[in-house]
Amino acid sequence: MDIETLQTELMAAIDSSDTLEGLEAVRVSALGKQGSVSALLKTMGGMSPEERQTQGPVINGLRESITSTLAAKKAELETAELSRRLATERIDMTLPAHETPRGTIHPVSQVMDELAEIFADMGFAVAEGPEIEDDWHNFTALNIPETHPARAMHDTFYFPDDMARDGQKMVLRTHTSPVQIRTMTSQEPPIRIIAPGRVYRSDSDATHTPMFHQIEGLVIDKGIHLGHLKWTLETFLKAYFEREDVVLRLRPSYFPFTEPSVEVDVGYSVINGKRVIGGSEGWMEVLGSGMVHRKVIEACGLDPDVWQGFAFGTGVDRLAMLKYGMDDLRPFFDGDNRWLQHYGFNALDVPTLSGGVGA
Repeated sequence: MDIETLQTELMAAIDSSDTLEGLEAVRVSALGKQGSVSALLKTMGGMSPEERQTQGPVINGLRESITSTLAAKKAELETAELSRRLATERIDMTLPAHETPRGTIHPVSQVMDELAEIFADMGFAVAEGPEIEDDWHNFTALNIPETHPARAMHDTFYFPDDMARDGQKMVLRTHTSPVQIRTMTSQEPPIRIIAPGRVYRSDSDATHTPMFHQIEGLVIDKGIHLGHLKWTLETFLKAYFEREDVVLRLRPSYFPFTEPSVEVDVGYSVINGKRVIGGSEGWMEVLGSGMVHRKVIEACGLDPDVWQGFAFGTGVDRLAMLKYGMDDLRPFFDGDNRWLQHYGFNALDVPTLSGGVGA
């Protein structure tokens, strides 16, 4: 059979195919291992150089023509099949959904809403910032020196040097404190904000993940002192854990961006072998906090002799674990529907102070 006749027959077979299965059969008969076009390609090995020079382009042209025609026909049939399915398939939206898996609100999202509700009642606004930060906002403006361990490669995710902006190295933010800096440099005091969001550190075990959630608070005003910080944290923790017997213990600590700095412990009781927040049988560290360092206030263009403030920060995931009895942080990010069905929240369980934040 000559090439021209073969091409005509194959083109007719492709054109007459009205199903994807039929089109695939034509493709195999032409371009499969035993196909007619494949057989022609195999003959080129026994041709003389002169024959290959004249016949080669013709045979290859046949293969390319059949291949492109098959592709066009396949696209046409797939489009027709999709149109048919769209025209005939229906979903009855009135059917009850109780037998199908239902989505739930993730505990982290629920706790974020609870925290926003609590702090909104105390006059705090919610502030946000970028997750990819420059070195100045993430470290330098927060009085974190070049030699501080927090800047180490093993703790911080750095971007390559060629991605630097305005001479500043870029990092995945290690805390939400840069939001405090951005707020102080863009907004006149007095300031009362919380900054919830995702943060990143190179760490992974039962209580640490490379990405986790953090919330920080900042107050900048005149005459602010440590007593205001203690009252704020006490009010917040009592509202969050929904217990009046929450007892706090403040311990001296060190953070580059606060002076003085305090770790905040919360008292707990042991009930049925588990730690329950409330009472004072033992102590558990839940927060880091302190008075905003003078150098941080100065770095943001404010006069530390006029403006004072306090800041605090804690892990949202850890707060969720403490309140709702979760022992391992890793399932938070596994996407296991069984875990979400057990620990998730109904979409209509909106936290309110009057109805209880832990709806």
